[in-house]
Amino acid sequence: MPKICFINAKIYTGVAIIQNGALIVEDDRIVDVVSMQRFEKNVFSNDTLFLNVNNLSIAPGFIDTHIHGINGFDTANGELEDFLGISEGLPKAGVTSFCPTLYPQQEEEMLKAIHYGSKAMGKETGAIIHGLHLEGPFVSCNKLGVQRPETIRSVDIDFMKRMQEAGGDAIRIMTVAPELKNMRDLALHCAHTSNIILSAGHTDATYDHMMEGIQAGILHCTHMFNAMRSLHHRDPGCTGAILIHHDFSCELIADGVHVHPALVKLLLDNKPENKIILVTDALAPTMQEGEGPFYANGEEVYMSEEGIWRRQKDSVIAGSALTLIKAVSNMIEWGTPMDSALRMAATNAALLLNKEIEAGYLLPEKFADFIIFDEKNMEIQSTYVRGSLKYEK
Repeated sequence: MPKICFINAKIYTGVAIIQNGALIVEDDRIVDVVSMQRFEKNVFSNDTLFLNVNNLSIAPGFIDTHIHGINGFDTANGELEDFLGISEGLPKAGVTSFCPTLYPQQEEEMLKAIHYGSKAMGKETGAIIHGLHLEGPFVSCNKLGVQRPETIRSVDIDFMKRMQEAGGDAIRIMTVAPELKNMRDLALHCAHTSNIILSAGHTDATYDHMMEGIQAGILHCTHMFNAMRSLHHRDPGCTGAILIHHDFSCELIADGVHVHPALVKLLLDNKPENKIILVTDALAPTMQEGEGPFYANGEEVYMSEEGIWRRQKDSVIAGSALTLIKAVSNMIEWGTPMDSALRMAATNAALLLNKEIEAGYLLPEKFADFIIFDEKNMEIQSTYVRGSLKYEK
């Protein structure tokens, strides 16, 4: 394929901002990122394509490490078409790679979902799957959210092995409650057999439990502030431990409902920027057209006035309807600089997943995963995955 030069763009590389630059792509890789002044000194072959983006902005494609579905496709169904459907729909929201996230289910259903999630890797038609995120089953019954109590388990290494066998090396993140008995054994097993990131979430852990979890290698958390023991002056709990420990990275659902903007500011004031990772935790009806009924994880849900999904039967929060471009927009509205917010939606997730050698940055030799967007209205104009156009407005 010929080189494609995206010119006259404001480019956020993940490490710097080029106010008027050019992004040069060949096949699935970035060849160079330069200022227009330097670009105009280059000599290109006759088959080179030049695309003038007319002063729009280019940034690394978003990476969503916590998402249950989109456009009616639901990981809970455990079917190959659901994982591929999510992949195809995500570029519209600026997402170029993701970790399909599975709720705990009964063993047969969960192993099936893990199996087909792993089979979807390499078959994607849109966003690339970096691996699966298992949101349980080794979590606390005291902090379930909408998870079903009958699907929750005590730590079981044999079941962990069966899940790994079902998915091969596809399991990348696993949400766990650090306070559970034998959690250290699970952490050691994962450290010795895989590259699974254990993430504290759906947890009633005390501060001391969290210190033990940190010693066992648990240094990431699932949807910060949600479904975890709150801060208390006599027990800092899970929340306090994460805020204090700067090596701890954390997901953040920045929709303004799951976490109040004031607590987002508290998090920003207490964590290094590169430890905050924007996620959506979006449910299957997100971005789905029509008037419903809508379903997620086998239950009917409705869109509330706040813009989130709630269960029809009891109005309990079921999950988010957030997109990452909206999360970035919200962070900017709450005072975060544009380049920082973009890193929280892309670069920081790449660092967490150890994918920074190929994703999360617009630098030479990285994969050409990027978005072109309008800063004025924060709208995605086009999304490229591995150098191929996957969405255009």
